[in-house]
Amino acid sequence: MSFGRAFKRRVRDALLPLGFIALCGYFAWHAKHGEFGLMARERRLSQIADARITLERLQKERDAMERKVSGMRSDNLDRDQLDERARALHNLVERDELIVPYDQGKRLY
Repeated sequence: MSFGRAFKRRVRDALLPLGFIALCGYFAWHAKHGEFGLMARERRLSQIADARITLERLQKERDAMERKVSGMRSDNLDRDQLDERARALHNLVERDELIVPYDQGKRLY
């Protein structure tokens, strides 16, 4: 009987430290793999970097479009740009003009 009591006493004495170790392990795992853990933070930082690159690209496109539109306003009409746009839309050229085709990705504007 003394062996059984000693065993029970040791198990009872070990429960609190084992529970504390399990609790620490739980929090350590979630600190790395959880929804707000270190790995999720790295994913968010890479998504933010990708979004900033996309933002810069879209801002450049918007600026190019704004320059085109500002040349078409009536208060400062750019006749060359208007003529170029009209010819491109209607697919017209003069007899003495030279046509230089560009690929879609290598356009000048």
